[in-house]
Amino acid sequence: MNPAPRIVVFGTAGHAIVHLRRARAMHDRGEIVLAGACDIREPPDEARQLLPDNAVVARDPIDLFSRAGADIAVVATPPHAHLPLGRLALAAGCHLLVEKPPVLDLAAFDQLSGLAGSRGRACQTGFQSFGSAAVPVVRDAIARGEIGAVTGIAAAGAWIRRDRYFGRTEWAGRRRVGGQAVVDGTLTNPFAHAVATALLLNGTAEVLPESAIVELYRARNIESDDTACARMRFAGAPDVVVAATLAAEADNDPYILIHGSGGQIRWHYKTDLVVVNGVGVEVAPPEDLLANLVRHVQAPEAVPLLAPLAVTRAFTAMVEAVRDAPEPRALPAEWVRSVGSGPERRFVIPGIDRNVDTAADRLALFSELALPWTGAGFRACG
Repeated sequence: MNPAPRIVVFGTAGHAIVHLRRARAMHDRGEIVLAGACDIREPPDEARQLLPDNAVVARDPIDLFSRAGADIAVVATPPHAHLPLGRLALAAGCHLLVEKPPVLDLAAFDQLSGLAGSRGRACQTGFQSFGSAAVPVVRDAIARGEIGAVTGIAAAGAWIRRDRYFGRTEWAGRRRVGGQAVVDGTLTNPFAHAVATALLLNGTAEVLPESAIVELYRARNIESDDTACARMRFAGAPDVVVAATLAAEADNDPYILIHGSGGQIRWHYKTDLVVVNGVGVEVAPPEDLLANLVRHVQAPEAVPLLAPLAVTRAFTAMVEAVRDAPEPRALPAEWVRSVGSGPERRFVIPGIDRNVDTAADRLALFSELALPWTGAGFRACG
């Protein structure tokens, strides 16, 4: 039997804690060795408690690699650190699991994929929805013609996010930090799964779009958007339209909506509720992406990666389009409502929950719905 691979995690706070919990559970089952963690900050108590007694804790990546002897590196840091840490991990001989968004532009995508390929290393991305058993269920329903010919795919998300969400890190709500692009925003971070999963089901995840139109809005005084929509157009494939907001009236379960000439498929990817033409379909539990990567490393021919970097190419094109888009349009004060105070304060765009659903149902951008807070001047990229 192959020895259990040694795993290190970059990041010890925020979503990195989720990776540390999963890695520790696998460590306790003997499937991996959780060999260490790296962060430029002092790890919080929870992170230290999750690390085994003999795990290496470092602030410098080179120090971590030299002491931990890692086989797999999990990169769960701010997005603009993914590429440099990925390069260091590959140079150290590691396979990778890179959180979403894996990279911030197509040049970085080509660089990371090229390095991984030249070194014979696997690169998994953190799109956990790709590990859902709903993916083959939805694909099979489409292949059987249960909704006729696919005419378009939409994704919709409406969540509440409070001031404390935007104050959690220096890059939250920012398009750039210190002159460096970080591309935080509705479509690139909280609803990145919606975008990437819609592209996966469209069969265009590895294809560059002919065009990408993005509309960026903000209800609060931040640099990035908190409400956005996009349309990606492909040669020989349906359009993908995404509409989302963090200024919702209520927290809603995000979903993918597949339009067909003879019906619809609706998949709530956070809860794995799949409805085909109004009938619910039972779905098996999802597969963990770290566990999948470990099995792939041990048996690459027998176990394919569920979320390889290659299937995030079109998603990266959308991230690049957001990066290059005009600054988000500030919504007029009369169309925004403030609720609460202090870190619990939130901003609400009245009617936005319904607007998001309508955009998904009509495969339309917000500006095409003639909403009073939209404006002209959005451009196609790509």
